Amino acid sequence: MWPPYTYHHLLAFLLTFLSYVLLHSSRKTFSNVKVSISAQWTPSAFQQNGSTSSLSPGETWVENKLFADAGEATLFLGALDSIFLFSYAVGLYISGVIGDRFNLRYVLSFGLCGSAVTEFVFGTLTEWLHFYNVYFYCILWVINGLLQSTVWPCVVAIMGNWFGKSGRGFVFGLWSACASVGNILGAFLASSVLKYGYEYAFLVTSVVQFAGGVVVFFGLLTSPKEIGLSDYSETGLRPVTRDTDSQRPLISDDEDELCDEYSIQQRDEEPEPQPKAIGFLQAFCLPGVIPYSLAYACLKLVNYSFFFWLPFYLSNNFGWKEVQSDRLSVWYDVGGIVGGTVQGLISDLLGKRAPVLAISLLLAMGALVGYSHSPNNQLVNGALLAITGFLIGGPSNMISSAISADLGRQEALQNSQEALATVTGIVDGTGSFGAAGGQYLVSLIESKLGWMCVFYFFIIMTGCSILFIIPLIYGEIRSLCRDSQARTHQL
Repeated sequence: MWPPYTYHHLLAFLLTFLSYVLLHSSRKTFSNVKVSISAQWTPSAFQQNGSTSSLSPGETWVENKLFADAGEATLFLGALDSIFLFSYAVGLYISGVIGDRFNLRYVLSFGLCGSAVTEFVFGTLTEWLHFYNVYFYCILWVINGLLQSTVWPCVVAIMGNWFGKSGRGFVFGLWSACASVGNILGAFLASSVLKYGYEYAFLVTSVVQFAGGVVVFFGLLTSPKEIGLSDYSETGLRPVTRDTDSQRPLISDDEDELCDEYSIQQRDEEPEPQPKAIGFLQAFCLPGVIPYSLAYACLKLVNYSFFFWLPFYLSNNFGWKEVQSDRLSVWYDVGGIVGGTVQGLISDLLGKRAPVLAISLLLAMGALVGYSHSPNNQLVNGALLAITGFLIGGPSNMISSAISADLGRQEALQNSQEALATVTGIVDGTGSFGAAGGQYLVSLIESKLGWMCVFYFFIIMTGCSILFIIPLIYGEIRSLCRDSQARTHQL
């Protein structure tokens, strides 16, 4: 079913996987150190706790005062999340277009290294210099969102270049675990150095991310054509023939042989025409792009709400310690890793994506109802979290990776193959706008109506994800029925 993969496929898989792991670990670091940042910016928080020595001994907190109390600091940290997500969403639309017009390796490396420098300045350098300024933080986080937006369209485009549609669901399902692995890595790195100060958590993740960007710059091949391989139909790869003898006609006339050899050499020397990059509006109007983008906006809202709010919900609703809540929230990521891989494999076997998504999302609505009534038991809660992550994180990973790659390589493109990064940017950018708006709505609903209404909101958004792709579900089910009937008639 799948073409033979080479060492170069493995290297492309691992380097693109590593790129997004490092990027997401830096995001998770910021989430994990919010309590420490808030404490540093508000001296009153330390006075209430009765201790100031755990993070920065001997510091004069009044001199570093940025906010009057912890509530103001928390609101500002929430505003930084929204600023990041909105700038990230805008950047995705732009970065996709840039990725299809410039070398993907350069754009990817620039995004990784630039984001690492920005995070170092935000979290480490400002603390070392004791420089605290709200507007400076906002500007840095806008820049960080724009720089990070270059990574996802590029890595999906590179993976789409290396892996054809046959087997793409399984390969991309496994590969899309990079975000969840990054969350786990970020939590580990931050917790291991947080006792020395939150600035060291930013230092470690930014240095590792910068080093990863350097490795990507010198080690990543963005396309099989860079090593003399070209596309073979949709699925495989074949060597680009360099030997003219293998193409020489089997005729006996020596003069004709010389003429043919000369003409073949001329053809070999002519460079292959480079496909033109597709326009942004053209990519937006490609079949399936708008429905999947809108569905992903609803689904990413739910998925990112779990990412941002789950530890807080566990601590607030069940009274568990922050460390326990952080560890328990990992099960949602584990479920997403397994879900993306299994559902991707099933979609490969069926040859269709939308029906698999629909079934998973329908079950996810039931899982959300079940999780909202979870008892005060960590074992049961962790099991329900894993199931919910399987049914929500799995489809989210599929849309953002395998389906985006399918949309960027569909037949409607004809001769323009440079649309992968643009389409990926559109889908993920629209999803990020949904996620950004959703974070404000979640906080608003929770404060006014409580957590149960938040879960009802998640159920409605999951249902909307299904509604947006109903035409695609209907078309693919009809196609499956026709294929089944054709096989029956052949028998």
